[in-house]
Amino acid sequence: MTPYKHTQIGYLMLVVLLAVLVLFTWMQITARAELPSYNSGTNFAVTAVMALILLVLASFTTLCVSVDANYIRVKFGWGMFRKTFAANEIASVARVKNHWYYGWGIRLWWWPRMWIFNVSGFDAVEIRMKNGKIYRIGTDEPDKLESAVKQAIHS
Repeated sequence: MTPYKHTQIGYLMLVVLLAVLVLFTWMQITARAELPSYNSGTNFAVTAVMALILLVLASFTTLCVSVDANYIRVKFGWGMFRKTFAANEIASVARVKNHWYYGWGIRLWWWPRMWIFNVSGFDAVEIRMKNGKIYRIGTDEPDKLESAVKQAIHS
C-alpha cells in the first residue's frame, strides 16, 4: 500500500486568525497608552487569555490526514487536536458532501450522530466504524483520500 498524506489549509480560519490578532494587538497598544493601573494581575490574565485564544485559533488553520496500512490519522494544526482510527476497525468508507450548516472545526452532529473534522469546503470522506460510530473527514482531495482508506481497509 502506498502511504497517503495531505494537508489542507483553511484560508477562512487564517483570515479570522489575522483579524483577531490585529484586534488583540490594537487592544494591547491602546491599553498601554492609558495611565498605569494598580491591578497589573488583571492585565496579565487578559493577555494570557488572548494568547490562549490565538493558539486555539491557529491550531484550526490546517488539517493533515495521513493513511498507512494500519491507521488513519487526522491532525489539526501542530497536533493539539488529533484522532487516530485503526484500519481494521473500519467497516466502510464513502465520499460525501457536508451541508453548509455542519460548520468547520471539530463538531459533534446529533442527527445523524457523527463527528466531523473539517477546515474548509464541503467535500468529505465518511468513515463508518464496526462499532457503529460515524466520522467525516473534510478534504479537498476526496477521491484520493477515499481510495487510500479503502486500500488500508483491504490490506
